[in-house]
Amino acid sequence: MSQPSSSDQLQPREAAQARRSERARETRGVAVVSATVNLLLSLAQIVIGVIANSAALIADGIHAASDLLSDGLVWVAARHSAVAPDADHPYGHGRFETAATLGLGILLALVGAGIVWNGIERLLDSERPIPGQLALWVAAIGILAKEGLYRYTIAVANRLQSEMLRANAWHHRSDAISSVVVLIGVGGAVLGFSYMDALAAIVVGLMVGKIGWDLGWGAMTELVDTALDPEQVNEVKRMIMTIDGVRSVHMLRTRRHGAEASADVHVQVAPRLSVSEGHMISQAVEDRIIEQAGAITDVMVHIDPEDDEDTPRCAGLPLRAEVLAALAAEWRSVPEASAPREIRLHYLAGGIDVELILPLVAYQDPEHGAQLHRALAEAAEGLPWVRGLNILYDPAPY
Repeated sequence: MSQPSSSDQLQPREAAQARRSERARETRGVAVVSATVNLLLSLAQIVIGVIANSAALIADGIHAASDLLSDGLVWVAARHSAVAPDADHPYGHGRFETAATLGLGILLALVGAGIVWNGIERLLDSERPIPGQLALWVAAIGILAKEGLYRYTIAVANRLQSEMLRANAWHHRSDAISSVVVLIGVGGAVLGFSYMDALAAIVVGLMVGKIGWDLGWGAMTELVDTALDPEQVNEVKRMIMTIDGVRSVHMLRTRRHGAEASADVHVQVAPRLSVSEGHMISQAVEDRIIEQAGAITDVMVHIDPEDDEDTPRCAGLPLRAEVLAALAAEWRSVPEASAPREIRLHYLAGGIDVELILPLVAYQDPEHGAQLHRALAEAAEGLPWVRGLNILYDPAPY
């Protein structure tokens, strides 16, 4: 039977990197479209706002101009987050996306505060100019443009499962709502209620600040290693339990970094499995999660021979060299134990189960075997960490 090649074992990670690259390409495309629309819209709103004496339209134009910077952050974050893990960033570059989102949130909060301040000054000004009707048309165009950007961006965000794009999409939707406020404010001012234009500018500023807070807070929770949603964690647990050889799952921990996530998990297997079989099970767990869990691209699997949350810990027990030296000293009066084929140690329930493999020639008959087992077990009673002894006989001639 042919053995799996190293390329087969790396396939899930290579597939994850391919998905990461494709995801980044689409994200950059969305950023370019958004930046183009925002550039044209901000120029139109600011220029017409100045010509038509509309503070609300100017505020909306500044808002659209700030979106240009957010589009740039999205583009840069998408480019860097797609880079494969390296020596300096062993967990990948997904946090570039998180950092960009935090920067965007801070920027919007500051822009919102500036717009509110300017609106308050204009509201307190008794000689407020009346906006021209041209401002109404530009405000209406802004609503249509921003709503179109929202629908386009949210469709891509849902397909890619990108929180950054989803946040940017809702940013576009809030821009559309702010443009509705601008339209109402400008319309009221045109009808003679001049304060409504300044009031609309204040409302737009507050909305921008609220968006900035939401984005910044979400990024902060991610930077402090907030876990995936409970539903996602439970789905990963169910996924692991379908793998042959897995008895239970505990201590499953996840953390986000950008659009991706990493996980580490303790998986319980049969207590006396070989190291190689335990490793094979851990590899199967890792591959299954990366292939099917979507956002998770890095997994650390800890194999447990027992549920170490409920059983006595084995911390502090002696390691192999010390154990073998102690056993040899206790068994020095038993000739059969002087040249064992192998000694296997099982660290379980706070102690060590010893498996002694002797050559078959050491076995004479059942009575002699029982006497040998009794002699070795009694000799090892002076070692408090020995839980039990099992003797096996190897028929191999050498």
